[in-house]
Amino acid sequence: MRVLVALDARFDQTPDGAVWSAWMPPQYWAPYLEAFETVACVARVRQAPEVPGDWHRVDSDRVQFAPVPYYLGSAAFVRHAWSVRRAVQRALGPADAVVLHGGSQVATQLVPLLARRGRPYGVQVIGDPYDVFAPGVVSHPLRPLLRWWLSRRLRQQCLGASCVTYVTKQSLQRRYPARTDAFSTSCSDVELPPSAFVESPRRPVVRTGPHRLLMVGSLAQLYKAPDVLLDAVELCAAQGLDLQLTLIGDGRFRPGLEANCRERGLDARVRFLGQLPSGAAVREQMDRADLFVLPSRTEGLPRAMIEAMARGMPCIGSTVGGIPELLPPEDLVPPGNAVALAAKIQQVFADTSRMAQMSARNLAVASEYRQEALWGRRVEFYHELRARTENWLAARAARGNGRETVTALQTNSLSRYSGRG
Repeated sequence: MRVLVALDARFDQTPDGAVWSAWMPPQYWAPYLEAFETVACVARVRQAPEVPGDWHRVDSDRVQFAPVPYYLGSAAFVRHAWSVRRAVQRALGPADAVVLHGGSQVATQLVPLLARRGRPYGVQVIGDPYDVFAPGVVSHPLRPLLRWWLSRRLRQQCLGASCVTYVTKQSLQRRYPARTDAFSTSCSDVELPPSAFVESPRRPVVRTGPHRLLMVGSLAQLYKAPDVLLDAVELCAAQGLDLQLTLIGDGRFRPGLEANCRERGLDARVRFLGQLPSGAAVREQMDRADLFVLPSRTEGLPRAMIEAMARGMPCIGSTVGGIPELLPPEDLVPPGNAVALAAKIQQVFADTSRMAQMSARNLAVASEYRQEALWGRRVEFYHELRARTENWLAARAARGNGRETVTALQTNSLSRYSGRG
């Protein structure tokens, strides 16, 4: 059986036909391929003469891409909506299992078709549009309407799904519940290899130079609240705390943030490293820093924070999304509150014993996100989706709903025994 995966990610395709990603590791598809013979990924694919050397090839003989028209931003999507919808629906085969990245524009184009046919599908819930469009997070004249509409849409997708998986343990489930007869599980989209972990937590160290802060996150929007962190750094410096901040990430807000640092005299305290390759390059910066800070305005389950915890870093975060599932209350601050954040930073740096305790606790929590710990749960989700899809196909064939369903069942039977889809 083939599984169709619809998501909003963007990919590049080189002239040799290979498909590449800056963020998706090659092993991303491995859990899918434990339950299905082949994968068809429906997403935006752009033609490119070449890609950077640190990008990953993500297609294979078992993973193919079904491109939709390439667009950037909501306005461009509106212009291409009809052609995107047509491309997405054409990609759906009669016997495909279906996985939707919840709330994505591409995935949403399939929902009406699936609903009309009573067809089972799975949803992966990785973010919360209610928080994304909260006051102060984005500036858009239709922000209140988008907040209501996109949250409602994701809630309906979850209620219509046969299988739902959430990256959080509780947070997203409360706002976007699955229906009572659905298979529901919690499985983070973060899975860390053994190389991501340090062997032991950090010990108390008295810092003789400046205290070193680190933040990792996209600057394409202000979701991660780098502006709030800069305010907190300025407050800490004004109160006599010697510190330096390193920011990893890039996007359209970076130039403005850099200019803001220069205007406020913070340029000597703040470094913008831009986008670094995932893995060793980011871990190197984590090992050099003393405290990881993520004062997000909106969040699912932050991968960068879990990676920092796996390096034994003490962490401070905001009380949004899945962050409270990672950190205890004493390491949390309200979102958008630079004064509270500055006070928390000073409290942590003033207590080296506390930092050592934070390190030990965070390393233990991060171990829950080892690859081997999450593999079984993720594969179980895909096996359950396959079983429900096969049951639906069999019931449809028994009712005599068309020759294509019978043919699809025969094809699935052959693929199961041949190992090919």
